[in-house]
Amino acid sequence: MKKKILNILKKYEGEYISGERLSEELGITRAGIWKHMKSLKEAGYEIESVSNKGYKLIGTPDKIDEEEVSPFLKTKYIGRTFNHHEEIDSTNTEAKRECAKNIIEGMVVTAEAQTKGKGRLGRQWESPKSTGIWMSIVLTPEISPVLAPKTTIIGAAAVYSALRDMGIDVGIKWPNDIVVAGKKVCGILTEMNAEIDRVNYIILGIGINVNMDEFPEELNEKATSLKVQLSEEVSRKELTAKVLNYLEYYYDLFKSTGSIKEVINICRKGSVLLGKEVRVINGGQETICTALDIDEDGELIVKYKDGSLHKVLSGEVSVRGIYGYV
Repeated sequence: MKKKILNILKKYEGEYISGERLSEELGITRAGIWKHMKSLKEAGYEIESVSNKGYKLIGTPDKIDEEEVSPFLKTKYIGRTFNHHEEIDSTNTEAKRECAKNIIEGMVVTAEAQTKGKGRLGRQWESPKSTGIWMSIVLTPEISPVLAPKTTIIGAAAVYSALRDMGIDVGIKWPNDIVVAGKKVCGILTEMNAEIDRVNYIILGIGINVNMDEFPEELNEKATSLKVQLSEEVSRKELTAKVLNYLEYYYDLFKSTGSIKEVINICRKGSVLLGKEVRVINGGQETICTALDIDEDGELIVKYKDGSLHKVLSGEVSVRGIYGYV
């Protein structure tokens, strides 16, 4: 019922709509309408109440739930099943729990805060309340498990394209980080449930530091937020929708053609590594080499000091710049 009331308020945004009219249209008492209005106000909606005039919506919160994100969506299926939480352990973990019950391609899990946000290699992802985009998307491509890392590259291209659309100067640190001014603003964690020859589902976890003001001391040198870099807040709900819009476009191309050529071209163009010396970290070993290219499968081509060329697989190693994060 609260959702129905909100939809009516948005339809007549900026105009008053009487409690009597809402009561008649929705078939509940005016006292019931008042209770739902109170609940909406507590959720962050600015609603003006005036005797003999009714209710008027004058402002909406920057939440990343279905009600606020869906008006910006242009997708056919990604984000059309939406699972939002005020606080949760991890959106990736919740997506797994949902898939254990019912696997729905394009289902999106979002949270205002995570208590156990997950990064690559078992690291924790800081996810303070209502400052970032913490979300996971369920994908079910009919592909061999060895091709699953391509979805990470697709996710990186989607975030990069969405941020560029909003006029933000960003780069891609292969394969799964988005950076601004040499610091990380976004990380992507891909997890898979598969059998030997087929993928059951892939969970694409995306964390974007949007409006965070500060970071733990140990992260200051390598992490930043869009707000810190731009000196202004960024709409989380609009950015969430843009990422999902681009993700569906690039993902559909991959499903229909089997190729990620367009995505690779974007990652090459936006790369902050190509042409630079990097450290390839595999377990406890570090190797200095030069990042040359990203091949058609999304693997990084590097040149070792002895002149030999090698492919770096995203699931096996981390790549760092010689001096600092990139």
